[in-house]
Amino acid sequence: MRKVYLSIFMILTLSFLFGCSKDNESNIVKKLSKNLDDIKSYYLDADLVIQNNDDEYSYKVDVYYKEGDYYRVNLLNKENDHEQIILKDGQNVYVVTPSLKKSFKFQSSWPNDSSQIYLIASLYQDILNSKDRVFEKKDDGYRFDVPANYPNNSNLVKQSIFFDKDLNLKSADVYNDSNTLQMSIKFNSIEIGKDIDDDIFNLDSIISKFDNDENNNSSSEEKENNSEGEEEDGTSSEAASIDDIIYPLYIPSGTVLTDEEKVAKTDGERVILTFDGEKPFILVEETVNANKEFSIVPAYGDPYLLPNTIATISDKSINWISDGVEYYLVSDVMSQIELVEIANSVTKIIENK
Repeated sequence: MRKVYLSIFMILTLSFLFGCSKDNESNIVKKLSKNLDDIKSYYLDADLVIQNNDDEYSYKVDVYYKEGDYYRVNLLNKENDHEQIILKDGQNVYVVTPSLKKSFKFQSSWPNDSSQIYLIASLYQDILNSKDRVFEKKDDGYRFDVPANYPNNSNLVKQSIFFDKDLNLKSADVYNDSNTLQMSIKFNSIEIGKDIDDDIFNLDSIISKFDNDENNNSSSEEKENNSEGEEEDGTSSEAASIDDIIYPLYIPSGTVLTDEEKVAKTDGERVILTFDGEKPFILVEETVNANKEFSIVPAYGDPYLLPNTIATISDKSINWISDGVEYYLVSDVMSQIELVEIANSVTKIIENK
C-alpha cells in the first residue's frame, strides 16, 4: 500500500513541477502580456516576403511606434526601390508615395481590427486573444500557431509566430486555407523603448525631408529641363501613354470582357475595361504623373498591402498605383477577396513585364 501512495505522490509532484515550469504556455503568455504592457515605443527593421502564386516580392521594412497611436511603417520594394510609407499621427492615417509626391489620407481604424504582420502589438494581441492557439517549446525558443485576422482577405487564415528563449520576437509566417505560405517576416533588430522624435510621425516633416533629398540629388541642369515640362497645376505636362493594356490573369467564372475603351487625357491616357457576366466588374487603367509639389488626396477605405504596392480597399473597390499607371477596380457584386484575387493577377503581369 505504501508503494501505491508513493507512486501517487511522485506523479502529483512531477505534475506540479511540470505545471510550474517557466516554459509552460500559461507562464509564457503571461510574460508576453506583461512585455506588451511595458512597450511605450520601439523601432524595428525587418525583411518581409510576400508570395503571389509562383512569384515572390521582397521588402525592407522599418517601423517606428510611439504610445498614443503613432505609427510609421516604411516599405521599400527591394526589386524596384519603390518606397511607400504608412503613417498614423495619432488620428489620421496616410499612405505617402514619395516618387509621385502624393499622400493619400484615410479615415481608417488602421492598424486596429486586423492582423498586421510587421507590428509587434498586432502579433502579441493575436496570441493573447486567441482561444485556439497552439503552443510549442522548441530548442531555440517558442512557437505559437494562431488564427490570422485579415478581413480584407479571408484566404489568410493562420499564422506562426516565433520567439527566442528570452521571448524576443524573431519571425512570423502567414498561411492560406491550403496551408501554403503567403507572407513571412524576419525581424533583424528590435529596439524597445527607443527615444523617437515626434517629427518621425509628422507628415509635413516627412514631405520636407523628401523634398530636400530630391533637391540635393538634382543638378541645376536637371531642374532646368524639368521646369520646361511643368504646368501651373504642379503636374508634369509630358503626355504619357499606356503602351500595353493590362488584362487580369484571373477572371471569375462566367465573366468575360465585353468592352474596351481608350480615352485621351490632357496629361496622358485612360483605358476602361468592362467585364460582364455572373461577376461583372470594371477595371480602369490610367497614366499618372508625379506632382511638382506634394499633394494630399482623400481616400475612402483602408490601406491594403498588395504584392508590389500599397492599395486602397473598400467594400466594392480596390485601387493602386504601379509603374506610372493607376488601376481602379470596382464591382457591385464581388467580395473583397475576389477583388484582391483580380488585383493580384494584374500585379503579377506588371512585375513580369
